[in-house]
Amino acid sequence: MNEYDSNRIYDSVKEIDYEKTDNLFEANCYVLNTCHIREKATEKVYHDIGRVKKIFRNKIKPIVLVAGCVAQAEGDILLKREKYIDAVIGPQSYHHFKKTILKLEDNAKKINFTDFDVNKKFDNLNMTRNTNSNVSSFLTIQEGCDKFCKFCVVPYTRGAEHSRSIKELINETKELVDNGVREITLLGQNVNAYNFQKSKLSNLIYEISKIKNLKRIRYTTSHPIDFSEDLIEAHKISQKLMPLIHLPVQSGSSKILKKMNRKHSIKDYLDLINNLKKANSKIKFSSDFIIGYPGETNEDFNQTLKLLRNVEFINSYSFAFSPRPGTPAARMEKVNDNIVKERLVTFQNEADRIKMKYRKGLFNNFSWVMFENEMRIKGKFFGRDEFSNSVIANSNLDLKGKILKVKIIEGNKNTLFGELEGERNKVFAA
Repeated sequence: MNEYDSNRIYDSVKEIDYEKTDNLFEANCYVLNTCHIREKATEKVYHDIGRVKKIFRNKIKPIVLVAGCVAQAEGDILLKREKYIDAVIGPQSYHHFKKTILKLEDNAKKINFTDFDVNKKFDNLNMTRNTNSNVSSFLTIQEGCDKFCKFCVVPYTRGAEHSRSIKELINETKELVDNGVREITLLGQNVNAYNFQKSKLSNLIYEISKIKNLKRIRYTTSHPIDFSEDLIEAHKISQKLMPLIHLPVQSGSSKILKKMNRKHSIKDYLDLINNLKKANSKIKFSSDFIIGYPGETNEDFNQTLKLLRNVEFINSYSFAFSPRPGTPAARMEKVNDNIVKERLVTFQNEADRIKMKYRKGLFNNFSWVMFENEMRIKGKFFGRDEFSNSVIANSNLDLKGKILKVKIIEGNKNTLFGELEGERNKVFAA
């Protein structure tokens, strides 16, 4: 979502003649778009600004803006502690970017835009053309969350759930497809809670599926309790909807899930997975896990390992519990750090074993890959298969934007290497 937001911020400031630069030494405006999900995010802000201060020590100071969820959560603190920051702009206030920069150009004092007017944000951004022309692009359809999981800062930094209208999302998708985009990933903090005037995520998927040159649709991130029957049915019906579902579970222990206020049990979660597989046998899953949540015992951790092995997630994103200021979990008694580190290593080793077992099963089989770009080495192309696995293949032709059948030859934890069907070009993994 931060990548989508950053692109939209740039689309808006282009209207006042600002352009991106790869040369930090020449920049006259520096924007740091931040995430507040994990700890030390705020310290990274100060560290990054310290680098900018060093670069511009003997030069004219650039405009320095801190955006995103750290700005939302700690805006006043940032402005007081670091005088080099000119403005903080929260994630629901990006429509103020142009106005903020123009004011700062005119020597305005420090500015704090951290209100929660998400309607104004999208009303304004809808008037700014989305210029993203990558083969695969993100599209925010929903922001905020009403679930209040006890470890999560999102309700406090992104606000309540808000869904954009079907009409504006169709228009923006068409705009992106006209730019050359062929795959859309629909984004939301709780994407399957999308609900605009009784239209749900499944309705949106069916509508944008009608756009001729849009070839693939994905969405992330889902909450298990918002996975409705109509969305399960969409995975059975829609030919453009990809068969990988990112479905965060956080823990394999129903006891810990209750402490987290996740509102579902492990039985609920497994029933959902079984229903999805019945609808579409191709579906595979990835998930998020918090290791060492307050109150987690060895038995709770072993239940998490059991779930991992049972479902065989093809990707597992796992992190040690990170207390976020202001959340209920931050006040709970932590599990010993050494125990958490040991559990995390055990979990990640098992997750990697399962992942590599799955990937080896792809060797000498064919996958349909959408190629996104040519890599730095000429003739070497990067793409993703239906399950979002990274694939690299060689060709003398321009593969960008094409969906081609690729024989997977080998691979590692991060990347698969393959040959185009009908070509003898060998893939190199250098």
